[in-house]
Amino acid sequence: MTRVGKRLLVWLNRLENTLIATLALLLVLLSGAQVLLRLGNHGIVWLDPLLRVLVLWLAMLGALAAARVDKHISLDVLGRLLRGPARRFVRLLSFGFAAVVSAMLAQAALGLIEVDREAQTRLFGSVPSWWAESILPVVFGLLALRFLLRAVVAGEEPVP
Repeated sequence: MTRVGKRLLVWLNRLENTLIATLALLLVLLSGAQVLLRLGNHGIVWLDPLLRVLVLWLAMLGALAAARVDKHISLDVLGRLLRGPARRFVRLLSFGFAAVVSAMLAQAALGLIEVDREAQTRLFGSVPSWWAESILPVVFGLLALRFLLRAVVAGEEPVP
């Protein structure tokens, strides 16, 4: 990998980490505020749906970060037992399969968004539900790209 490519990956990794940390902090602060408000028989009506969206976005970005460093869920027993070209081949198949599945999920998520746009479903107030779902095709598409790239360089370790 070129030096420019590695620098770009490091920058993207930092961006992912910053987004995850920001969303996690926001989730904790807003959840705490909602709990305190409910103790006083108050509460913000739209905050619970927003918190669910934050959990979704945090989980999706967490999955992307986990895939970045090979900490995603995988059934890679054979890949751990083999060495050399056989291991690279098994990892190529494994990452290739994950890329195909992720691409299919991105396509399905686009269909979900289209259905919700047509139905004009609302998350809360005037906020359309498809806005919250927009993370799905983006992350699944990025996962597909990441897995595809890892399949191509199956013998190399991920860039932290």
